[in-house]
Amino acid sequence: MEKLEIDKNSTALVVIDLQKGIAGMPTQPYAAEAVIANAAKLAQAFRQNDMPVFLVRVKPSADARDALKPEADVKMQMNASAMPADWSEIVPEMGPEPTDFLITKKQWGAFYGTELDLQLRRRKIGAIVLCGIATSIGVESTARFAYEYGYEQIFAEDAMASRSKEEHDSTIKNIFPRMGRVRKTEEILAEL
Repeated sequence: MEKLEIDKNSTALVVIDLQKGIAGMPTQPYAAEAVIANAAKLAQAFRQNDMPVFLVRVKPSADARDALKPEADVKMQMNASAMPADWSEIVPEMGPEPTDFLITKKQWGAFYGTELDLQLRRRKIGAIVLCGIATSIGVESTARFAYEYGYEQIFAEDAMASRSKEEHDSTIKNIFPRMGRVRKTEEILAEL
């Protein structure tokens, strides 16, 4: 396995959808609590090293007309009026801290229709450590855009989870190795 080297001057942490409404759903192969604990460790280390932390959440507008409505997701459609008021709030374990960047998206991926790419490039960020829920949806969609935009990527495998172990494992084994390096949280922390 290639030695992990992290340039502290050009690497940011991007955390996908660790918000109350999503983190409250069942996840596999790791429970949401374990994902949050590992992501929080990463965020703390990045902050201590003066490295940027981007917390991404999904939040449809009040009329939910900007929410995705694919036929396959009919059962999962977001009804903004039926969501609890705190559904899109970042889980307290993640902060946000005053130095963090909060990105609000309307789609699966964190780049489409947001200022994430602009804010990363303004800070001369060329690499991201990516984690969050769900591995095979929001995290993978973000990773695909990041790859196409030329970002180097490190995937914190145990700081992400999906709705099923099969979904998580498929992305971890088949998709992420084509776009970056897959590592455990402790391996990433050891390099910071």
